[in-house]
Amino acid sequence: MSSGGGGGGKRKPKHEEHEEHVNHERWLVSYADMLTLMFALFVVLYSMSSVDQKKFAELAAGLSAGFGADSAAFSGQSAPLDGAANTAQVVQIDPGSNPGDGTSGTEGLNQKQKAAVEAAIKAEDRKSASANAEKAAKEAEDLKKIENRISDALSKEKLLGNAKFTIDSRGLIVTIVTNEVVFAGNRAELKSGGKKILNAIAPTLTKLPNKIEVDGHTNQLKAQTTFYPSGWELSSARASTVVRFFTEHDISKKRLTAVGFSDTKPLIDPSDPRSITQNRRVDVVVLTTLTADQAALLPSAAGSDSKLHTGQTTAQAKAEAAAESAGSTTHD
Repeated sequence: MSSGGGGGGKRKPKHEEHEEHVNHERWLVSYADMLTLMFALFVVLYSMSSVDQKKFAELAAGLSAGFGADSAAFSGQSAPLDGAANTAQVVQIDPGSNPGDGTSGTEGLNQKQKAAVEAAIKAEDRKSASANAEKAAKEAEDLKKIENRISDALSKEKLLGNAKFTIDSRGLIVTIVTNEVVFAGNRAELKSGGKKILNAIAPTLTKLPNKIEVDGHTNQLKAQTTFYPSGWELSSARASTVVRFFTEHDISKKRLTAVGFSDTKPLIDPSDPRSITQNRRVDVVVLTTLTADQAALLPSAAGSDSKLHTGQTTAQAKAEAAAESAGSTTHD
């Protein structure tokens, strides 16, 4: 008998089971790829959304005209890939160039392509200049109507000769000569005559949306000011007095600004004897609402009204317009 016979049965062999390692995080790889693609998609969509469609369309039209044919590549439509027939319609513009950074945006193009691009840009500039001129003309007309209404009020009080008018790039300027009627010499307190003039002006200004700037000016005389250290303080004080008067007559202080110029902005040449009284003045400026480019065209749009002139009432303006219309009809 074998020594191991007491066990009675065979011992089962041991089998080592090797569990296969399963990576449960493999989905993260696909998820990360998907996020990357989505990020790229949104970047592309954002860059496309910043394109000025109007200017792109005008540029496309100019380029198409320059090449003598309408191109589907510029119209936003897909064109069949028919070989060399379509290759002439493709214009590649360097994305790094930008007309706004001092370059023309035509680097890398041939002469015909450059001419087409520049023609489109010039057409856009002409269109913008025309629109600015129209707005300036409309603003000059509106400012003239404000002048007419102020003149009506002054005429009613028999004070029409006490104010002069000008239209410049800032807007409508109402010049009130600060002689003894408005302010006493070296003083910034309004006299009764000055209050009467401003009373006539204020109601028209109250109804306007425009901001109002009041500029104080002194003449060129170097006489010592009695109550103020210099002409700067005196001119500023007079402008502030007028602003305070307007706030007391229902013009919001948020619309008002007071500025003192001393003798630095003479109305007429200091060598002219009239300058002693004419340069000593307060200007009430009805500020334009135009942009800087449009406002620069105001003086030319205003014509003769861009020069200092006596106020014209509404009735006078209508009579003048009727006379001009009659003269035009006669010549026709």
